[in-house]
Amino acid sequence: MEATSPNTAPPGSTNTIQPPSISQQDGNPSNSSTIQQESSSNPAQYEEQHVHTVYNEIAPHFSSTRYKPWPIVKTFLQSQPPGSLGLDIGCGNGKYLPINPSVFIIASDRSSGLIKFASQHQPHSAIIADTLALPHPRGKFDFAICIAVVHHLSTAKRRRQAVHAILETLSGKGKALIYAWALEQRDSRRGWDEGSEQDVMVPWVMKKAKRDLAEGEKNETTFQRYYHLYRKGEMEENVEAARGVVVEAGYEKDNWWVICSRGKGFEEGKEL
Repeated sequence: MEATSPNTAPPGSTNTIQPPSISQQDGNPSNSSTIQQESSSNPAQYEEQHVHTVYNEIAPHFSSTRYKPWPIVKTFLQSQPPGSLGLDIGCGNGKYLPINPSVFIIASDRSSGLIKFASQHQPHSAIIADTLALPHPRGKFDFAICIAVVHHLSTAKRRRQAVHAILETLSGKGKALIYAWALEQRDSRRGWDEGSEQDVMVPWVMKKAKRDLAEGEKNETTFQRYYHLYRKGEMEENVEAARGVVVEAGYEKDNWWVICSRGKGFEEGKEL
């Protein structure tokens, strides 16, 4: 489920829900240690409540703001040779599926609401699947993308496991592009930077048009989503801990990204 600074609704949109307010991405000042305590006992349940349920609730509204591809993701997809087989893990509404018509992509997301939008991008396939329980055969895919997904996993171990799960799907020469929200966002309206708390709750505000309101209904609903903000170098550490190799890395649109592949002895090694 991709999440970043929102786009406004595309011209000609008939969506009657107003675009999300500017406050939707401002981090809630929840104490990071409190979040860690709440998530540590049952991280899967915590993520179900603070990530998966939220995205199902906001799916149509969220999808209406996600239509413009990020340049590095677009370049990565367009660089794949014709006939390549790839994955879009945590695909959201599937906005990246049409980028390269010469490849075939199997897209997946935990949100059934978002998969309804992704499934419209034929001839690609879109399925409901968890990043930590991918149903794909190991070592068969030429490439994978996972854009703004791993930051929704609430423990360091689960984030490492997610990166490992992505690498598991790749062939020997396959590469994956992974993005996550950055801690270092000094120039954004959120103002996070080195020294800020890394585990935060980020609101998504939905506003309904007055004509769509039931009697007595509020025109604004706020949903809180969990994020782990990646500090500089942390994504590379995740890749190395997952027995992968960082091919390239950088920063774009308040996100850290890496292109990575399997390392030597990937199939060997101890539990993450």
